[in-house]
Amino acid sequence: MLAAAVPGSFAGRLADLGAGAGAAGLAVVSRCPRSTVLLVERSPEMAQFARESIALPQNAAIAGRAAVLEADVSLAGRARVAAGLDDAAFDFAIMNPPFNLGHDRPSPDALRKEAHVMEDGLLEAWIRTAGAIVKARGGMAVIARPQSLPAILDAIRGRFGDARIVPVHPRPHEPAIRIILRAVRGSRKTLSLFPPLVLHGEAGHGHAPRADRVCNGRESLFGD
Repeated sequence: MLAAAVPGSFAGRLADLGAGAGAAGLAVVSRCPRSTVLLVERSPEMAQFARESIALPQNAAIAGRAAVLEADVSLAGRARVAAGLDDAAFDFAIMNPPFNLGHDRPSPDALRKEAHVMEDGLLEAWIRTAGAIVKARGGMAVIARPQSLPAILDAIRGRFGDARIVPVHPRPHEPAIRIILRAVRGSRKTLSLFPPLVLHGEAGHGHAPRADRVCNGRESLFGD
């Protein structure tokens, strides 16, 4: 779903911030043949998984357009640049930040805990980095829990505009469990709320038709 926030016509350099094993970034370059991706991951173990993802025989067609950078997305200024994230070096950034609050029950697995638990100020730091590394008029997309929306809107203020939000609902009459927000660097356009993405019908566990198209790279989340 995060990869589907990138327009199907995208041609340029993409940063997948906090890429994990690289699923979202690799999904973008698979769908957008004129794009390249840098998978940015702080954890050495997860960065190695990302390298192994690129090296899979099934990914041979896109491997030449993907690379991995071990770096902390929350770095700022000279430290960020020294880590390999230069100013205005990308045309688009996507991110799936940790979404559990500190008081949520954490996973006993250290790697899962690092990937899932949100530190104070994390959204501000990640969006600050996106605002620094994305070119003027470039894009940014983030997937998060609905309760993170106020912090995201605060963080994009003065950096990104033309924010477009798609709420993601598990079923037609259930509350949203995620929001996906896309915005444009330096735009002054106001916020838009798009129709929701509903993952399943009233019964059963299969994807609804549109969700199936979005999740399998056949349709952009924002219709472009």
